[in-house]
Amino acid sequence: MTIASQTFRASRRKPGFLAAALHRISGVALAIFLPLHFIALGTALSGADRLQSFLALTENPVVKVAEWGLVSALALHMALGMRVLAIEFLGMRDRTAVTVSFACAFGVAVGLVFLMSAA
Repeated sequence: MTIASQTFRASRRKPGFLAAALHRISGVALAIFLPLHFIALGTALSGADRLQSFLALTENPVVKVAEWGLVSALALHMALGMRVLAIEFLGMRDRTAVTVSFACAFGVAVGLVFLMSAA
């Protein structure tokens, strides 16, 4: 095993690696969502009937779970982005596990609030 692969394996166990991975995954999820959102907005320009038929799709339970995931991903991405800004501009490099845990808890909490308000 090379030194580089040993270093990579050791770094995967650190909270900063988890934070970076979650930040990237949530960013990709948001990037996939944007074209779908623009399509929905485009149907609004086509008329009220077409928008209403599109919005009827949102009553599907699968879509509701996807909406919850999207809101949670947005909150997680924002919280982890704030963590990156704190590291870059404030030099807060200590307590990485605490900040990553807080960011994940924030994302879950916002998702749960969304779920409760949608019910």
